[in-house]
Amino acid sequence: MKKTVRDIEVRGKRALVRCDFNVPMQDGAITDDIRIRSALPTINYLVDHGAKVILMSHMGRPKGEAKMEYSLKPVADRLSQLLGKDVHFRSVPEVVNQSVADEAAALKDGEIMLLENVRFRKEETKNEPGFAKELAGLGDLFVNDAFGTAHRAHCSTAGVADHLPAVSGFLIEKEVKFLGDTLENPQRPFVAIMGGAKVGDKIPVIENLLNKVDTLVIGGGMSYTFFKAMGLEIGTSILDEESLELAGNLLKQAEEKGVKILLPVDVVCAKEFDNNSEKITCKRDDIPADRMGMDIGPDSIKLINEELQKAKTVVWNGPMGVFEMPNFAEGTKKVAEGLANSSAATIIGGGDSAAAVEQFGYADKMTHISTGGGASLEFLEGKVLPGIAIIEDK
Repeated sequence: MKKTVRDIEVRGKRALVRCDFNVPMQDGAITDDIRIRSALPTINYLVDHGAKVILMSHMGRPKGEAKMEYSLKPVADRLSQLLGKDVHFRSVPEVVNQSVADEAAALKDGEIMLLENVRFRKEETKNEPGFAKELAGLGDLFVNDAFGTAHRAHCSTAGVADHLPAVSGFLIEKEVKFLGDTLENPQRPFVAIMGGAKVGDKIPVIENLLNKVDTLVIGGGMSYTFFKAMGLEIGTSILDEESLELAGNLLKQAEEKGVKILLPVDVVCAKEFDNNSEKITCKRDDIPADRMGMDIGPDSIKLINEELQKAKTVVWNGPMGVFEMPNFAEGTKKVAEGLANSSAATIIGGGDSAAAVEQFGYADKMTHISTGGGASLEFLEGKVLPGIAIIEDK
């Protein structure tokens, strides 16, 4: 068990808090503030318990330069609205300088400040000790609440813990609890659904899950690599050629371990990668040479949802088709609907799956939606995440 903000005295202390405020922006406006709202429980706890709160985050990929389109100023404004109190924001290209340090030192109990985008400094992503020490100099304790970047060993996620006692915020506590408990002690039957395009990205996750699940559902673009490994014609469908042999090996491993593998039995095909391309539904062993699979078909949806109704625990990572295109979103939508109507504990592994359940209006029906796509994948893979490893044990 890792220590959380509840396990230490925070009153009168300067709490340096790593959040994940990497929010989507359009024309200078935030288009989705879920990541900001996810940080509120930790921030409010610290404020209510008399800490001086210094928040930090990255946004986008400014690649070590102070590119103002990636400034956290809109985040500071939105945070002030949500908290109903002023969030001091210092837009300093070097993130930390003497005036920032002075302001951090002068904070009163319950006051909040937000630093500029930590990735304005090239040292951040290299976890260089000098910048980590500058950041750590602002606080008395470190609170990591950025699960979305917990798989990165950066100055603001890991390096500062070399200088300050480190605990987790409530968001990381929740992620570790749901993902950890699900993997270690799932209620059975335990079903994992893996979708998305690249098999290579998911191979280690699938290998780890084969030791834990009762049924593995494979859909989305990656299913065509498995079809090809089974000797089927896949037309012009996406193919992860480098992973062909691995896909075949995984099918053998599943058989040896007694894990049921559920692959689509029918697919929705189109000639072009285009929402308006004419679509046909065909059996998986009957994909025309001039067409590509874009979604799972109705028989596959029925099979998967029958499996979900029997499940007690489900982890879902990756869409069933090109759900961004309305004409090829049905598979992903119906699987999300099946999860929403299931009595199982449902864990959505961030990224596109999280976007899909939000888009289709089923987010509030899920047990837990992970805030970190890459981090949740690495967690499911069984990896130790640097941003969690640095948190002190209870």
